Order: sequence, then structure tokens, then C-alpha cells
Amino acid sequence: MSEELEKFEEETRGEQLRKALLYKKKNGYDRLIAGETEAMEAYCTGYKQFLDAGKTERECVERAITLAELSGFRPYSRGMALQAGDKVYSSNRGKALMLAVIGRQGLDAGVNIGAAHIDSPRLDLKQNPLYESEELAFFKTHYYGGLRKYQWVTIPLELHGVVVLKSGQTVRVSVGDGAGDPLFTIDDLLPHLGAEQSKKPLGTAIPGENLNILVGSRPLRDDEGSDRVKLSVLELLNLKYGIVEEDFISAELCAVPAFKASDIGFDRSLIGAYGQDDRVCAYASLAALLQLQIPERTAVCILADKEEIGSEGVTGMKSGAFDGFMADLCAGQGVLPRACYEKSFCLSADVTAAYDPNFSDVYEKRNSAFVNYGVCLCKYTGARGKSGASDASAELVAQVRKVLDGSNVVWQDRKSVV
Repeated sequence: MSEELEKFEEETRGEQLRKALLYKKKNGYDRLIAGETEAMEAYCTGYKQFLDAGKTERECVERAITLAELSGFRPYSRGMALQAGDKVYSSNRGKALMLAVIGRQGLDAGVNIGAAHIDSPRLDLKQNPLYESEELAFFKTHYYGGLRKYQWVTIPLELHGVVVLKSGQTVRVSVGDGAGDPLFTIDDLLPHLGAEQSKKPLGTAIPGENLNILVGSRPLRDDEGSDRVKLSVLELLNLKYGIVEEDFISAELCAVPAFKASDIGFDRSLIGAYGQDDRVCAYASLAALLQLQIPERTAVCILADKEEIGSEGVTGMKSGAFDGFMADLCAGQGVLPRACYEKSFCLSADVTAAYDPNFSDVYEKRNSAFVNYGVCLCKYTGARGKSGASDASAELVAQVRKVLDGSNVVWQDRKSVV
């Protein structure tokens, strides 16, 4: 054999081994085929509409129910007779939602579950929020979730939520997202007055107690008493919503950024919006379920509340709401819930950080997610030696790989952030 032929065969062998053995990621745009770009854009349009309509968990539930009912879902009640193909949902106090499409197989064969959360970091109003200081009116807030406080000053804010009167009547409040609505903001120091503030770390430069929302400065006319600006604000709230100051005690009101979901970049390849943690996964789980007709196994979608503060309370995942929903479904088929759970499969979906070359020192590049490389599989969470980790088994990860590859889904893996 000639030396040239031996060299050629050796190089060919190397190429074959690389193709067969090495794990090579590929940009998702390079994998698109005819028609998929249009489908992707249509999906993103629906997603942006979902974000704009759902600035709070309550609004997300309302939007999800609207979409679900348009797709044939109906409210579930205990004891309801169900058969394959039936589509039902159960709202947990209007702040969390569970949906199911009944499969051909019985619940003793298990169910497939997609779970995500619909609450996001925000500024909740305290129960006695309205006060006046130096003829300016403010709302006192308590931040909810792991927000970065310096990002919330000087930006336009909207006010969303409900006020429940002593009579039991619920008054919905939404200010800032309608045409002609006023907006709100939180003050910050002028640059030439902020020299000392600028010396502080980001985490302490804006204390939580300084996140007070400016809501008014015009005093009540023809009045010589105190708190004229506060009284003027209360008059406006009373005229529009019929509430008095005491009603704040039984209110759930929060401030969120006043931004519509927008395309980012000259090529419009990214989406910028408030609340994508975790509504990006919530919408994906919901949209997938809405497309189902009659699955082999019953499919369930969970849109949960309170994840940002530890999944606590009656609307978080630590409540018995989901177990109760599944127990009722199982009772309808004479199946023990534990027998169903033993054969069930669940994907817990949440956001992950994509590698940012501007902050490369906080990433491990080999085990990071990248923009345009698809949905991300995170095998384990936790920190400091996997403390508190949820660590998926190798068998489960292999099953997910098989399903994704079999459906030509663009995906990637990543290591949990330590």
C-alpha cells in the first residue's frame, strides 16, 4: 500500500471516529427545515401575548384558562365521569392551575407530567402601604422573590392585583397597561449626589426599604389638613375602584415593570420581557398540552404558584392541591394514587442561564447552556456537593434523550449552577 493511501485511510478513519464517537452540538438555526421558521415565529407570537396578558400568577391562570377552553377543556369537578380524550382543568384559588388530557391507558399505567411555575419576582405592596412624606405620596413595598433591587429603580412600573372588600366582593386593579394609564416609578439619586452610593456593592446600594413607589404629588385642593397628597390619591382610588384605605389590608397588589414583550436584536432573534422566569416554561408546557388529542398515557400540566419563595402556601407545590387533583382522577378509575405515581413521569421545567461571553468568569463553558442550542436538560440541582439536590437517574435522562431525539427536538444538556 502506498504511503499516500495509508495517510488518506488514516485521515478518513479519524473523521469517521469523530462523527461516531464525539458529542458535537449544533446551532438550532442550522437544523431548521422548510416551514419550521414560520411555525417558530407563530409560537413566539402566542408566547409574547401570554407574557403581556399575564403579569401576575392570577392573570396567567386567567389567560391559560381562556386558551384551554378555546381548545376544548372544561372545569373538573370531583366525581366527573371521564373517558379517553377528555380535557379538564382545576384552578387552585385562581393562582395555580392543573390541566389533564385523559389517555387511552388507565391511570394505573401512570401519567406524564409537565410542571412549571407562573409567579415571578416583583414588588408586593405592604398591608398598610400608602403614606405621605414631604408632600409626596408613596407605596411601601416588600420585594417578592430573588430580584436584584438596583434594577427596579427609575423604571416605569405598573400596578396589578385584587382588592377584596369586607363584603367579599373582589375588585380587580390594573393600572399602567391600558391606553392612557399613568405609570409609577421608584426614585434614585442623581449621579452628582450619589458618590457615596456608588461606592457600595450592588446588593446594598439600594436597600429593600428604599423601594418605595412614587404614586402622587398633587395635594387635595381647598383643604388645610395633613396628608393632602395621600388623601388626593385615596380619592382617585375610591372614585375608580370604590376602595378606602382600610381595604389595603385585604388586598394583593404588586408592581411589575411596564414593558411589553419585544423582539431583541436587528434580526429579532430574541425576546425581551418581564416574567420569563418561569412563564417561558409554563407557556411551553401549556401549549404542548393544548395540542394533544388522545394521548396513550394521561398528560398533566401543572402551573404552580409561590416557587420564587420556596413553593409555600396553599397555592404552592408544597400544598395538597396537586395530590388532591390526582387522587380525584384516580378515584374515578378505581386506582390508588400511589399506584399511579409509581409509574408516572415528570419534567420539572424552569429557566436556566445561557452562557454570556460578557460574564464568562461565572460559567463553566463545557457544561453551560447556549443560546439557539435548544431546550436544556439539567440533571441535578443543588450546591456545595449537591446539597439539597434533585438528581435525576441515568435511566430517566436516557429516556428523555430518546424521546427528544425521536421527535427531532433541539436540546442540550447543562450542569447545575454551583
